Amino acid sequence: MDSLSPHLQRTSAWLSRHSRALSAGFVLVLGGFAAAAFGVAPLLPDPADQPRRVVVDTVSPPGIGDQLEALADHDLDLWRNDLTRATDSADSLLRRLGVVDAEAASFMRTDPVARRLFDGRPGKMVQARAASNGALIEMVARYAAADSARREPQFTRLSLSRQDGRWVSRTEVAALVGQVRLASGTIRSSLFAATDEARIPDPVAVQMAEIFAADIDFHRELRKGDTFSVVYEALTADGEPVTWAAPTGRVLSAEFVNNGKAHHALWYADASGRGAYFGFDGLSRRRAFLASPMEFSRVTSCFAMRVHPILQTLRAHRGVDYGAPHGTAVRSVGDGVVEFAGWQNGYGNVIKVQHGKERSTLYAHLSRMDVRKGQAIEQGQRIGAVGATGWATGPHLHFEFQINGQHVDPLSIAKAADTVTIDGASRARFAELSSSAKTQLDLAETMAGSRAQAE
Repeated sequence: MDSLSPHLQRTSAWLSRHSRALSAGFVLVLGGFAAAAFGVAPLLPDPADQPRRVVVDTVSPPGIGDQLEALADHDLDLWRNDLTRATDSADSLLRRLGVVDAEAASFMRTDPVARRLFDGRPGKMVQARAASNGALIEMVARYAAADSARREPQFTRLSLSRQDGRWVSRTEVAALVGQVRLASGTIRSSLFAATDEARIPDPVAVQMAEIFAADIDFHRELRKGDTFSVVYEALTADGEPVTWAAPTGRVLSAEFVNNGKAHHALWYADASGRGAYFGFDGLSRRRAFLASPMEFSRVTSCFAMRVHPILQTLRAHRGVDYGAPHGTAVRSVGDGVVEFAGWQNGYGNVIKVQHGKERSTLYAHLSRMDVRKGQAIEQGQRIGAVGATGWATGPHLHFEFQINGQHVDPLSIAKAADTVTIDGASRARFAELSSSAKTQLDLAETMAGSRAQAE
């Protein structure tokens, strides 16, 4: 080791004197290797030009018999849902539910509580759980509660189950729970066809038509390609949306794009709980006059010249005719006082309502009249029902609007009616709700687009 020390010392000294030259040399050497790599790489064969080999192998699944035997080793419970029908019996209902159980059918025919399944209105929501051999394990039915006068919406739950080897039944009342739901759709033929396609309940569709009626004439201005998005509250029984007609949740917010123009609505309630629909600009959607004397109906004759259906002569039609089934409710389009309620020649049963000093409305051909002369009424209040009294070829409502005794087109009145705005003290809270509603409506539109692509 001692003999090597002088050599190491001299080597170290030489390296320190020539370190810069050595570094440059190493760089040149590495550069040469890199150049060689780039020069060699293009000479390698292209993988795309290499021969390919397809390997085919036969996969034999287990036989059907083996699969059935494997399934037989598992106990399967089968769940089925359906709605009761007016013609249902215990046997027909169980058959639709895929249940084969004579003992359960006999119990349902004789037990007073179980018999309630077939009493009253059809449409009860029934859910059954059956064993793999078709024997009924349990059944639960949900339907509207008898006491509908309560403010809190409720439903009745009827249960059938086996306890200690025998069937037992019981009923209980529970509260319906609201769930917020989002939906969106596109008009292809009609509003209700589009809402059906979007799986939106009809009562929600009617609400949308009512909300936007002052801006959109759904009879004449609806366009193919118009779009809508809606956020609404659906009432559920044990998590299942109710199918009976009575309880329907409120539309919380909505957007309707008609002929390229977007219309918005947001339900806003004040501190006392009283609410109304407003646009995102804070303007109330409640006008002094409703767009139609019925919730949603078909215009059969507009405010224009026409050939009279009975006299067969060209005459000016001073109102609007709405086609609707006999007995359909007719409502007042605004607050007012009944000026006349009785028979008036060719108009049959007529109700005339005075709205202040200048404006009045007339409702003709009614099958019944639910108000009397001098009675004060409110906007939206039922005043009668559609009929065919007087000169009428079929059940319909003839509706007129007059200003200072001059007839005007009723379909133009609602759009021209005044609106109110959100007061300054509520602006901040309203802006917050509007922002949240916009986000939900955008999400509803996105979800609908994703669903359409998936289908």
